[in-house]
Amino acid sequence: MSTLDLVLALGGAAALLAAILPEFLNGRALSLPLVYLLAGVLLFTLPIGLPDPDPIAHRAALEHITELCVVISLMGAGLAINRRTGPRGWSTTWRLLALAMPLTVAGVAAAAMALPGWPLAAALLLGAVLAPTDPVLASDVHVGEPVDAQNADDEVRFALTSEAGLNDGLAFPIVYAAIAVAAGSAGWGEWALVDVLYRTAAGAVLGLLIGRLLGRLFFRAGSDGLRLSERRDGFVALACTFLAYGVTELAHGYGFVAVFVTALAIRSAEHGHGYNNVLHGFVEQIERLLTAWLLLLLGGFVATGGLAALTWRGAAVGLLLLLVIRPLAGWLVQWRGGAGPRERLAISFFGIRGIGSLFYLAYALGETGFGVAAEELWAVTGFTVLASVVLHGVTATPVMARVDAIRDRTPAR
Repeated sequence: MSTLDLVLALGGAAALLAAILPEFLNGRALSLPLVYLLAGVLLFTLPIGLPDPDPIAHRAALEHITELCVVISLMGAGLAINRRTGPRGWSTTWRLLALAMPLTVAGVAAAAMALPGWPLAAALLLGAVLAPTDPVLASDVHVGEPVDAQNADDEVRFALTSEAGLNDGLAFPIVYAAIAVAAGSAGWGEWALVDVLYRTAAGAVLGLLIGRLLGRLFFRAGSDGLRLSERRDGFVALACTFLAYGVTELAHGYGFVAVFVTALAIRSAEHGHGYNNVLHGFVEQIERLLTAWLLLLLGGFVATGGLAALTWRGAAVGLLLLLVIRPLAGWLVQWRGGAGPRERLAISFFGIRGIGSLFYLAYALGETGFGVAAEELWAVTGFTVLASVVLHGVTATPVMARVDAIRDRTPAR
């Protein structure tokens, strides 16, 4: 039996389960990511000859696979959001992006310098890697499929979805800052003008332009052949994703930002059109497939000794992020915001870490060294993602059910 045959068989089984398990797990305190993580641990423990999922040896492949998974997830998140963009309706999102994310970066960096004693570059990188919430693993607390009503998204699901849609791209300036510090070439003026202002603006502007052009093409083209909304071709969502990402990256902008903004613009072109559901449904299926495979590999990483370099100090940094830093920062920045007290708690707690963190670490380690062994960086990041999958996967269903029940009773009172 060849290794390729075994990988294909297991990949096919994982894909089949990705279609079956969501319905089976619905309403249970057990998330799909957690099931795949446990399955990965079990599979790579068995003596069946699976290849070693070493993120250091296969860094480039991991970078590109996680990159693909994130951009597809961002397209799906943008298409699913029903609330139109604005300063009032998105006030919780702006607070989380502008305040909670920098506070989280600072908190994680400070903890990494104080506990494991890492140098500034490595600590700043860890803060950047672990600060963004994940659009991939958070399906249990994200908005559902597109619907016509603009008020269909409750504040918790909307805030977590919109935050994850934008902060994956906005972590890049901090990653670039960590790389510059590690390489000893930090020019802060150039960093502020190029990495922060230009690349962010390029991502937002190009995403908006591409999304509006595609929206006009899909829904209002004069020719029936060009008006794709009259057909059921869901794979067009991938074309939109790759086009927005590729064009923006060629212009040295942030492709993650562009993809999410493109999705929002396409959705706003014809807010209640059924073609939005076609696009979103196809993207969701691809995202679920890639997520299943990546989580099997993450479980394999754990089973094959990927956490051997983890110290109690490194584990403490990850737990501080999940249990103290993110919840406290998320709670504080929502003071006098649009969310109620229980919604603030849920939004603060569900700062899920996942595939985006793996991408950023793989990307950064391909650029330079950070004064800390790559094995230790991967161990801390992998442990934090693992802890997030377990903690948030077990609590998502009961917590969100409680939030929904409270919200449903409020109008009656």
